[in-house]
Amino acid sequence: MKKVLFVALLTAFTLRASAQNNPADEAPQLEFALQLKVTLGEAFSIDNTQHGRRTVIPITGGTFEGPQLKGTIINGGADYQLANSQGRTELEAIYCIKTDDGVYIHVRNRGIIRGGQDADGKPTFYFRCAPQFEAPADSKYGWLNNSLFLCAPTFSSDFKGIVLNVWRVK
Repeated sequence: MKKVLFVALLTAFTLRASAQNNPADEAPQLEFALQLKVTLGEAFSIDNTQHGRRTVIPITGGTFEGPQLKGTIINGGADYQLANSQGRTELEAIYCIKTDDGVYIHVRNRGIIRGGQDADGKPTFYFRCAPQFEAPADSKYGWLNNSLFLCAPTFSSDFKGIVLNVWRVK
């Protein structure tokens, strides 16, 4: 009986070990979805709240373009940031975009900004976000509702605002 139990456990372990794949082989792939060029208004802050420093940056407009969509960013949204004393900022930008064919899409973009130093004392900067889109489900933009997205900013001296490059996680 012990021999049968040992063989059964050995077989189960062998099957489980052979069924596991290398996690690096299964890493998610990204595909470019769109670039947003967001114009911003004058920021204002509320210092020393019970949660940290609150900054509000009005979103005044802009444009966006990608392989499957193009349009404008609607004036009236804002980027709400909450900074703590350790150099970490959480952000939540809420705004709407309008495609060139007249479809409105709601965007909620949450992220983290972190400045600091690495082990060698060199400055570091981390800024990543995860936008979520709410598009009409029955539109050609419904695919935005059913994917995860990541974005990272780029800064340009010739554009007064922020440029966000957005990728869909495949």
